[in-house]
Amino acid sequence: MRARDVMTSPVVSVGPETTVKEIAKLLIERRVSGVPVLDQGERVVGIVSEGDLIRRVEGTDERHRSWWLRLFSDATTDATEYVKTHGRRAADVMTRDVVTVGEDMPLHEIAALLEARRIKRVPVVRDGRVVGIVSRANLLHGLAAGPADTPAPTADDEAIRARILTRIREEVRGMTQFVNVVVNQGVVDLWGTTDSPDVVQAVRVAAENTPGVREVRNHIGLLPPMVRAAMWAE
Repeated sequence: MRARDVMTSPVVSVGPETTVKEIAKLLIERRVSGVPVLDQGERVVGIVSEGDLIRRVEGTDERHRSWWLRLFSDATTDATEYVKTHGRRAADVMTRDVVTVGEDMPLHEIAALLEARRIKRVPVVRDGRVVGIVSRANLLHGLAAGPADTPAPTADDEAIRARILTRIREEVRGMTQFVNVVVNQGVVDLWGTTDSPDVVQAVRVAAENTPGVREVRNHIGLLPPMVRAAMWAE
């Protein structure tokens, strides 16, 4: 399987001017651990993760640095750290050295890339523009779709996946932004979380009614009660 077969799309993203407070709220609401930062041309200029925000909370001032590290630091490094831990916009706190992959990259290569770079997600780009994102969870979804010797998804599978995603967005009312779809040999695996059992079943029915689908395996879970209550309270 390849990136396009499991990637989450459309991508939850922010702009360089998005505030840190807005990013933190978005990560909580969308239950994601990181978001790419896109310019006006939808090109990746950075990524903000939970780690970047935690680093901001913890701080890296002189009190937390050993004396021998301070001997080898320079003004530029100190200034960069200050911006990352005190800046108020995505452009201030984001990681700029972003690794991206193409839609055709095999999942085993993406897994190796995540491990080598010690990252949890990678944006998927087409002609320089972001079209999806593959996280560790997406890799597990691909793995669960079949054993290593299962034939790769076909062009028909890609078309089925696109039709299901479109149908879910257009026909299912409710919280479906966390739902992902994997299709292999006409067998559909539904992943993600939502806030209602009715939505879980509606997504299943939408998939079952899509031409070309042979079987639907529904793994969609419900958000914890406290999270659902907090969302409805807003």
